[in-house]
Amino acid sequence: MTAPIILWLRRDLRLSDQAALVTAVDEGPVIPVYVLDDDTPRHRAMGGASRWWLHHSLDALDSALRVRGSRLILRRGESASVLEGLAKQVGARRVHCLRHYEPWWRNAERKLAQTLDLVCHDGNYLLPPGSVTSGSGEAYRIYTPFSRTVLLHMPPRDPLPAPGTIPTPAQWPESDVLGDWGLLPTRPDWARGFSGEWTPGEAGAAERLSDLADIVEDYAEARDLPSVEGTSRFSPHLHFGEISPATIWRALQGRSKGPETFRKELIWRDYAQNIVRAFPDYGKRNGHPRFDALHWRTGKAAMADLKAWQRGETGYPIVDAGMRQLWATGWMHNRVRMIVASFLIKHLLIDWREGEQWFWDTLVDADYGNNSVNWQWSAGTGLDANMFGRIMAPLTQSEKFDAGDYIRQWVPELAKVEGREVHDPERFGCRPSSYPAPIIGHREGRDRALAAYGRIKG
Repeated sequence: MTAPIILWLRRDLRLSDQAALVTAVDEGPVIPVYVLDDDTPRHRAMGGASRWWLHHSLDALDSALRVRGSRLILRRGESASVLEGLAKQVGARRVHCLRHYEPWWRNAERKLAQTLDLVCHDGNYLLPPGSVTSGSGEAYRIYTPFSRTVLLHMPPRDPLPAPGTIPTPAQWPESDVLGDWGLLPTRPDWARGFSGEWTPGEAGAAERLSDLADIVEDYAEARDLPSVEGTSRFSPHLHFGEISPATIWRALQGRSKGPETFRKELIWRDYAQNIVRAFPDYGKRNGHPRFDALHWRTGKAAMADLKAWQRGETGYPIVDAGMRQLWATGWMHNRVRMIVASFLIKHLLIDWREGEQWFWDTLVDADYGNNSVNWQWSAGTGLDANMFGRIMAPLTQSEKFDAGDYIRQWVPELAKVEGREVHDPERFGCRPSSYPAPIIGHREGRDRALAAYGRIKG
């Protein structure tokens, strides 16, 4: 018989527009494999919220494979070693996969290619990261020229249809039991609210896609309104590869401002991945070295402020609403993400890496490229970033973007505060005793941040 082909799955948990799967099907019996690998990423192993999503996405993928006569094999351990052992067991010599660009996955691909015929395909981004370069052949550091160049190559190729059937091996290798991996929290079940918000898996992504036409026309304005929540919520589906960006791009119709703005968000995702490909340590190292000298607050008082921020107990309603939404649902509105990040970095003068790590653990869409680039944008430390001296005023932002109903939903202590008072109950003298006073004044935090920046500005 023809030797089986291993399909190595990571953040590409779909059957449609899956180049690695389509090619493997043409070559022989396919063994789809997912390896739960906490060894290769080390400190970048998936956080708790991502593990919740992964459990349900793998379950959905296995069901979709079984409809086509196949199944998903689960293994745990260091990816290259596990796949080498599996290949020897089943007599496979070739592995197909979608190429990944996080530094740990690039290392794993290089290691596996030393012993097996590893064939990497593209498909998780609009264009292969590294293929869009400046006139000098270097990676773009700034988003705007990167975006313009990407648009020259759009629209993307047509998405590949899912195979109707998948050839199977004569004998299946043993598989771990998904439930034994302990991906779902139990004591306590802090993710109990997630299932009401999300449907992980390719079918859930397709459902989001069917709603896109209703969202996209007003997207340019509605995406900034937390109470409306006019965002698409595609981010976790894209992160886990349950839908390809090419599929979403092709589904956008018309030339109105909404689709244009939405497309720019897809391009930003490509931009972020290009940055971490060119600068693998971007998640822990400042894009501009001068910020290495910035004196971040540390010690007991700073850690108490960090804890208050994490718990949504800062006394700033828009900040607290965002942090509580994050804990309850594994997600946060995009405008609010910028506000809470700016507050931690500027008002509290706490290192952006503390926030990045918290998001890594609590977001269902925690993505190394997006998370690193977005936090460094907010901090002003990034290659393309908001200036450090531009400090968001959370109370003003809250009122400007009409976040009243959003606050009332996620901060029940303020549910009965009416009108514009809900944005700043302290100022209007209507703060309930059950809700904390602001942990720092806006002007005090702003002045402290600017003073710290002034000492390194030179």
